[in-house]
Amino acid sequence: MIDISRLGPPEGDPDFLDGQMLIAMPAMRDEQFARTLIYLCAHSAEGAMGIVVNQPASHIDFAELLVQLDVVPASDRILLPKRAEGIKVLRGGPVETGRGFVLHSADYFIENSTLPIDDDICLTATLDILKAIAGGHGPKSAVLALGYAGWAPGQLEMEIQANGWLHCAADFDLVFGGGTDAKYDLALRKLGIDPGMLSSEAGHA
Repeated sequence: MIDISRLGPPEGDPDFLDGQMLIAMPAMRDEQFARTLIYLCAHSAEGAMGIVVNQPASHIDFAELLVQLDVVPASDRILLPKRAEGIKVLRGGPVETGRGFVLHSADYFIENSTLPIDDDICLTATLDILKAIAGGHGPKSAVLALGYAGWAPGQLEMEIQANGWLHCAADFDLVFGGGTDAKYDLALRKLGIDPGMLSSEAGHA
């Protein structure tokens, strides 16, 4: 798993969107981001990094993944706490898809390994958090993402200006909620937008 310490703490600058949700517009030309909802973990003048939270990783089971990573032996799989059974595995983005990133509630923290994003949500990318979850003392809420979405300096800003993304405040339901299929429309409605009224053509005032 990746060392996220290089991301640094959130900027806290109103010009940056770390800790917010990106909502793909119908005008989004990149098909892999169509109808995606992305939680932005880091955004600064050096670029941006986020996790797609509404694309389940097909045919990947969290408990089986723990076995494959030697976090628990296969014989202990049935003994995993119910909290571990409910954790979803997501396709977090097209970058480093072989690496795992855990978005989780702020009740769990590992010094020098956990990146606080806001008061409620953190990111950890070490096996320690998977071991904690398997042992029943991990975070109350968590999702495991394989890969992430990344932008070069200024790239995300250009995509927003080109009508590629909307953004809204994050909340627990959008990040950790169970209904991944409904999250995209929920985020739009959070902005007061009827999903059926969105045009695929870029508009400029």
